[in-house]
Amino acid sequence: MNYELKSFASDVELAKAAAEQWLELVAETARKMTSHFVAVSGGRISKTFFAQVVEQSQAQHISWNLVHFFWADERCLPPDNAESNFKMAQELLLQPLGISPEKIHRLKGEEQPEVALAHANSEILQLLPKNSDGLPVLDLILLGLGEDGHVASLFPGAAADVEKCKAPFLFISHSPKPPPQRLSLSYAAMAAAKDVWVLASGQGKEQALRESLAESGATPLAKVLRSRTQGKILTDVQI
Repeated sequence: MNYELKSFASDVELAKAAAEQWLELVAETARKMTSHFVAVSGGRISKTFFAQVVEQSQAQHISWNLVHFFWADERCLPPDNAESNFKMAQELLLQPLGISPEKIHRLKGEEQPEVALAHANSEILQLLPKNSDGLPVLDLILLGLGEDGHVASLFPGAAADVEKCKAPFLFISHSPKPPPQRLSLSYAAMAAAKDVWVLASGQGKEQALRESLAESGATPLAKVLRSRTQGKILTDVQI
């Protein structure tokens, strides 16, 4: 298998383990004095995960000076909207950790989508190392999992140009889950990342996870997993 599957008894245990493992990477980055580029996600499990990261980081006095934050996806909404992925991360993770503004590279959902998309692609391409295909290489992408198997804002049944997109970020104009307009990392960007961790938590996701892990799986998560040589799935779902 090209992924590691870890099961937990609860969302808190899942979040605690994910936080521990991420903080090990961040601490190693600090020791080596190298940058760490991460893309975080929204969703219910992220609230629990962010709380664990803050608690453990403060206890261990982890340095975040070399960590750059991007987003796996964002709704086309202002950053102070209650549904904004940035707003949740800002309140529960970035502010408590004291992350410097220059290390925060949010998706500007309040702007016209084409403007926000151009800015996001330009910024990530300028900052990150690139692979042989010219795609930025994130050190880690943290994803949730939807009941339909979607990750970030990559949904089942999307148009062919979504799956074929070669830019780091793309505009999703007709999301089946409101709001319809979103910005998302592409399948290509997820394939290029050094590591992808999926925090699959919550009732109603058993079938989506089961299908995603099957050889013939057709969910967005299944497509991400097939595009990679390694990944990690942490779940409290019984499959």
